[in-house]
Amino acid sequence: MISVIDYGAGNIRSVYKALKHIGCDCVITRDKNEILNADGAVLPGVGSFGDTMDTMKSYGIKDTVIEYINSGKPFLGICLGLQLLFPESEESPNVKGLSVFDGTITKIPSGEGLKIPHIGWNSLKINEKSRLFKGIEQNAYVYFVHSYFLNASDRSIVSAQTEYGVTIDAAVEKGNVFATQFHPEKSGETGLKILRNFADIVKGREE
Repeated sequence: MISVIDYGAGNIRSVYKALKHIGCDCVITRDKNEILNADGAVLPGVGSFGDTMDTMKSYGIKDTVIEYINSGKPFLGICLGLQLLFPESEESPNVKGLSVFDGTITKIPSGEGLKIPHIGWNSLKINEKSRLFKGIEQNAYVYFVHSYFLNASDRSIVSAQTEYGVTIDAAVEKGNVFATQFHPEKSGETGLKILRNFADIVKGREE
């Protein structure tokens, strides 16, 4: 069972549908026990860093997510769900994130021909040792919707990057924690393959 953690984000149902499409047993939930007893957990994200942290605190989800991650079971953050894993974001000064990893979340600088937010398809430079991107070709295209981007302090956790005026750390992974800035549920067959890889990690079926 994979729990899709519900704090009211708009893309939760699309993530749930994508997981069901690839044959996953999954549930949308904000129940602590249901999340902690799941074999895998996904934290989707759409919205502002500060508002989301406030909502997660009010539902008790912040502490549950940290407890789940500390359990060692597979966890996947998507879009804002990646940014929330870091201590803070320029978007919401003085709001503390989950601090699972260290790094900076800053606004994408506007430049000639670049629209902010960054909405659309961009190619990935993939770390070939990545478990989440197993079987994904270099320069595969995935779908982004964001105005803020990650620069991870520990470069060893970065599993994919993209370029949009600046170099963006588009995915991270370490141990049982995986996260993508882009939306795999909106990224066609490439995105579904990424979700299948996560499902295989949850099932312990990696080769």
